[in-house]
Amino acid sequence: MIKIAVDAMGGDTAPHSEVLGVVQAVQEYEVGAVLVGAEDRLREELRKQKATHLPIQVVHASEVITMDEAVSTAIRKKKDSSIRVAAKLVREGKADGLVSAGNTGACMAVTKLVIGALSMVDRPALATVMPTAKNRPVVLLDVGANVDCRPDHLTQFAIMGEIFSRSILGVPRPKIGLLSIGEEEGKGNELTKEVFRILKAAPLHFVGNVEGRDLFRGDVDVVVCDGFIGNVALKLSEGLTEILTTLLKKELSTYLSSQIGALLSRKAFRNFKTRVDYSEYGGAPLLGVRGIVIICHGSSPAKAIKNAIRVARECCVRRVNQRIEDEIKALSFMQSHAANIMIN
Repeated sequence: MIKIAVDAMGGDTAPHSEVLGVVQAVQEYEVGAVLVGAEDRLREELRKQKATHLPIQVVHASEVITMDEAVSTAIRKKKDSSIRVAAKLVREGKADGLVSAGNTGACMAVTKLVIGALSMVDRPALATVMPTAKNRPVVLLDVGANVDCRPDHLTQFAIMGEIFSRSILGVPRPKIGLLSIGEEEGKGNELTKEVFRILKAAPLHFVGNVEGRDLFRGDVDVVVCDGFIGNVALKLSEGLTEILTTLLKKELSTYLSSQIGALLSRKAFRNFKTRVDYSEYGGAPLLGVRGIVIICHGSSPAKAIKNAIRVARECCVRRVNQRIEDEIKALSFMQSHAANIMIN
């Protein structure tokens, strides 16, 4: 049985949401779990959930890296933090994947330090799944793991995003777009222009540049960018979703006619909230590391933890890491072969 380690102490409502999410996951999916954190608190939560009979292990960790701690200091000083202990379980083969709603920077740093990157990956990338106007989501990466990137890094991001979209989201032949300031081939900075040239020649379904407004249209399945741009786009999208939901709710409750309309459109409003709810997608996969890692929002409810475990399990079942290594290796060979032909 596939087993997922869960950092049970990092989230805003830990360990309640983490334990409840784990309990729901092991009941709904064919998966085992390891809760990592303060053992007495975790076992008490399991008793409250009447879940002591489920395939859930508890591994003690005496420390927690909080949201406001400096990442470099916390990693150096807190050797027995819940995220580090969970990462060690993956490195030692005692767990197949890792889910955390803790400090994102610490999670990425510890993961890369303890578990390490895949042999063919230069930079692991943090991906996120976002809703679109069409009936399938878009994968955006990198959204924060790599602020400064080279063209070959973004090329690898495209491959990893394409594999995730195909393997986990079920898109047969994902369309890949490069986030830039214009759709024309010559638009963008030196980085995007060079990446455009590489992706155009790669064996991927590359459709060219896309602009920020194209993210939510659903015309592409994977959007590639560096971590600086991706993180800005992600936070802007989250803020826009929050204010749209707030304004819509406020307007519907202001006037009597609106209140009547709100009652009639309650189902549509619920459907809207579901479509833009990040907990439906669980969390953001850190693609390119040895072992599957899903990083969740700090405020993740149990539903998000459950879905993050589901995604981690699917990544394991569909051998996402092996596919990433194989396809990056194949592309590297093709590029080397083409270069030798040009030289000769």
